[in-house]
Amino acid sequence: MQPSGRGYDHGITTFSPDGRLFQVEYARESVKRGTTTAGLKFRDGIILVCDKRIASRLIIPESIEKLFKIDDHIGFATSGLVADGRQLVDRARVECQVNQITYNNKVPVDILAKKICDFKQSFTQYGGSRPFGSALLIGGVDDNGIHLFETDPSGAYQSYHAGAIGSGRNSVIDFFENKWKAGMTLNMGIKLGLEALRGSLDSELNTEAIEISVIDGNGYHTLSRDEVKAHIAKLKPLEE
Repeated sequence: MQPSGRGYDHGITTFSPDGRLFQVEYARESVKRGTTTAGLKFRDGIILVCDKRIASRLIIPESIEKLFKIDDHIGFATSGLVADGRQLVDRARVECQVNQITYNNKVPVDILAKKICDFKQSFTQYGGSRPFGSALLIGGVDDNGIHLFETDPSGAYQSYHAGAIGSGRNSVIDFFENKWKAGMTLNMGIKLGLEALRGSLDSELNTEAIEISVIDGNGYHTLSRDEVKAHIAKLKPLEE
């Protein structure tokens, strides 16, 4: 009797005979079901834009967190399982504090990305655990320049000029490949990010569901609701 192979994808991260880790692939599917989040470099830093996907008018939009301040110079955007993303955010904040206490200096963005991805990878390697069902966009500005990293549930990461995670990733990436250019101003970058996000949704943006954060030489800050509405109002209406 031939084995069914079900043991390779139930409760343990073990390679299947064809070299696949099904638990990691399932975690990636969780990310693909998440809300669309985009990040891009502009002249002075990083812009993070997310759609909170408000399912009910009873939900208070401010209670949904997708963009997080990690340190004065670093921000995270998450997509996938919200609780998993929150654990990674907490871990990253601790890493920043450890670096500050140990070296009396802010952690470089690339070092933090590597540390978090090493942590994520460890959950694909040992029995009794499962991968994090969350992807991250890690943006920041340090002495080495402006950085944007996209991370995967497997612990892999890559550096981008503009990237996206979540259900509309492919659409946003296609848009950025055609439209992104170096040296954009802040307003140009926000406009591009909003247009890319709207294109992935194929509908007008919900002003209450969009959140925008900026990391530049002045640190991490989130745009107010009125500022977000003003930027959305500048977009040309979608063609019928």
